[in-house]
Amino acid sequence: MINESTRPSPAVGAPMSRRSFVQGSALIGTAALLGAPIRLAGATTSTQNSTMQITQEWDKTFPKSDRVDHRKVTFKNRYGITLVGDLYQPKNASGKLAAIAVSGPFGAVKEQSSGLYAQTMAERGFVTLAFDPSYTGESGGEPRNVASPDINTEDFSAAVDFLGLQPNVDRERIGIIGICGFGGFALSAAAVDKRVKAVVASTMYDMTRVMSKGYNDRVTLQERTRMLEQLSRQRWSDAEHGTPAYQPPYNVLKGGEAQFLVDYHAYYMTPRGYHPRAVNSGHAWTITTPLSFMNFPILTYIQEISPRPMLLIHGEKAHSRYFSETAYAAAAHPKELVIVPGASHVDLYDRLDVIPFAKMATFFNQYLA
Repeated sequence: MINESTRPSPAVGAPMSRRSFVQGSALIGTAALLGAPIRLAGATTSTQNSTMQITQEWDKTFPKSDRVDHRKVTFKNRYGITLVGDLYQPKNASGKLAAIAVSGPFGAVKEQSSGLYAQTMAERGFVTLAFDPSYTGESGGEPRNVASPDINTEDFSAAVDFLGLQPNVDRERIGIIGICGFGGFALSAAAVDKRVKAVVASTMYDMTRVMSKGYNDRVTLQERTRMLEQLSRQRWSDAEHGTPAYQPPYNVLKGGEAQFLVDYHAYYMTPRGYHPRAVNSGHAWTITTPLSFMNFPILTYIQEISPRPMLLIHGEKAHSRYFSETAYAAAAHPKELVIVPGASHVDLYDRLDVIPFAKMATFFNQYLA
């Protein structure tokens, strides 16, 4: 592994075609970032069930460990939304333990990457909680499949609330892990919630930055203004129909996509990582989801995480690597940036031979001691 890398990210210097840029933007809910017109849509409903249902069967994308105990849990955030999570606890543990809340990637569910992270960290001695963010997966909130930089940051703090009330958790030893877009939300939560004693962001996106500025910050003021005008008009259509319209289904390949979009498809749309409740597994965010992201940057106060530590982990070949590099540069010490040689963005979702779990365990054992 490469620590505190200062080499330029391949994603920063490498040009991206207009087509690839627009396709990538559509994946995260910003289809018009380069000025492509948004078709004002009428009411189209999400294909996911809006009724809150909690399954008790093991429907994860990874095998169940025989080294941890698992159960479904619910808890509410500050806005009264009921969140559903999976609580993992090391078997035969005694006394008060350190705990970690995990969420992400953006558009994923707890049955995917965050659950794998949580279960693996529980095998290493931590009480862990993987949860579905508000409005997605099994968690509550209407309408479905909408995201918010404020509420998704709050979701992490609500998970800390829950963990701190568990009888076997030392509430002074709680950390958080955010994956992909929830890496940015984890940093935002750590900045404002001083109960968080250590934070890890793995293969991080800053969703407010990419939705407002596009990949590699290439969106012009004129393009941004045009997109906001189109999204604002979409609100009239949503209001007239009484329900939001949704973007086209994500991760459906048509040919000619950039490699990182092919990688997303390989995870979200194949048996490797597909889950029917995940936004990214053939569903979509509401068309107007980008509005708040374009107006509320989440890493403004990243320096205020200090003196608590942060660990940023990214793949050497990831298109998104520049998010971690610029966050690292903006943050105060103690901080560490680990670049995983040869790894792509999606490799850090589920590849047990690539994700540096030993490094994460060492980090949390040191700072949650």
